[in-house]
Amino acid sequence: MVRGSLFLALLATLISPPDVGEIGRIKSRIGTAAVERGTASITASIGQELVPGDWLVTGKDGQMSVTFVDNTRFAVGPDSRIGLKKFEYDPTTQKGSFIAKVERGSIAVVSGRISKSGRDAEQIETPDSVLDVNGTRFIVVVRK
Repeated sequence: MVRGSLFLALLATLISPPDVGEIGRIKSRIGTAAVERGTASITASIGQELVPGDWLVTGKDGQMSVTFVDNTRFAVGPDSRIGLKKFEYDPTTQKGSFIAKVERGSIAVVSGRISKSGRDAEQIETPDSVLDVNGTRFIVVVRK
């Protein structure tokens, strides 16, 4: 019986999602703002941790600002839906990759260390295009 239990424990470890950890935090919030994680919608709060796969969602009166662990900063405008598709960062080498998706709304970005990792290290996807970021500040607006 121990062998079967050990097998099940090992199998559970192999198929469980990895503990990715914090990639950033919400620094400010105004109006209606939430983080969608899986099927849950969590009211955004200052200091709330973010993980890959989260969606930043604001209402018509909402805004939020986020700082990521590589010092990339987002200011999310009203009526926005921004997906944090991929975020990998090694603080020792200061290299990684980051993909965010602007489904609707607006986002102002100040890129951090990941953008300096190399070509295509940081990308912002929109319904019509993909922007490769290379150490800059910019604004993206996607209208419905």
